[in-house]
Amino acid sequence: MSLADLETVWQSGDETPLPECTYDPELHTGPRLTIESTEARAAREAVAREVCLTCPALPLCELYARQARPTSGIWAGRTPAELTTHTTALEDMEVA
Repeated sequence: MSLADLETVWQSGDETPLPECTYDPELHTGPRLTIESTEARAAREAVAREVCLTCPALPLCELYARQARPTSGIWAGRTPAELTTHTTALEDMEVA
């Protein structure tokens, strides 16, 4: 599913509501011009995860992130490594 496809699915009437992460993108990606300490990064990522959990775009974000395979940031409440693990686990499940 492309970003354009996601936007079409996400549209409500003539409007496309913004996902929660668009209001503070650095919360999900990290600061651009400074290096974070391990503690600061963990705290930022914890807040980003909380924001993701309340976002109405979460299911679409997760679908997009599983296909896009990002290498950084928080996507659908998960890090890229967690997304990979989660996607692999889903792919390994057997259908009864």
